[in-house]
Amino acid sequence: MELSEQEVIRRESLQKMKDMGINPYPADEYVVTGYSTEIKATFEDENQEAEWYNGKPVRIAGRLMSRRIMGKASFIELQDSKGRIQVYVSRDDIQAPTPEGETATTAEQQMYNVVFKKLLDIGDFIGIEGFTFRTQMGMSVTQYIRVKKILYAQALIQNGLPPTLAAQYCSYDNYSTFYRNYKKILLHSPEQDLPQ
Repeated sequence: MELSEQEVIRRESLQKMKDMGINPYPADEYVVTGYSTEIKATFEDENQEAEWYNGKPVRIAGRLMSRRIMGKASFIELQDSKGRIQVYVSRDDIQAPTPEGETATTAEQQMYNVVFKKLLDIGDFIGIEGFTFRTQMGMSVTQYIRVKKILYAQALIQNGLPPTLAAQYCSYDNYSTFYRNYKKILLHSPEQDLPQ
């Protein structure tokens, strides 16, 4: 039986991880401290001082659903048994076992540049440990991205793109959700930004 191209690539990635001393199938249970929905519900409430916000370590595990790599930092979407959550990954924050003769920085860069960026694939199960945070503007990462999408949509609409297409271009599947977010953030409807 001949393997498909994707199966060949996945097996090569698996072998590279093993060659780097990474056990891709650890037998140990990965203990989690919360689930995506609990973390988001507790953290999203702006009026509540969330216990997650106080730098308490959070451990979650799930399936890698999407990945946006932006140089030394990336965003991934992780799906656990309760829902999905967005995770910010920084090259400098990834901890890696340091082989003899290498510095910790080199091992961490290799873990990010090789393992995270090239060997992990959509659908792989991973465990993440870190903490939740708000941006410098006091927003959660999810809120910040929502605002950035709406501001980008506004620029597209002001340049003549119909609001329905701007919504799709900014990853909104549901126009009514886009419309509500647009109105909530900019205090007017998308149609008011169309050029006259």
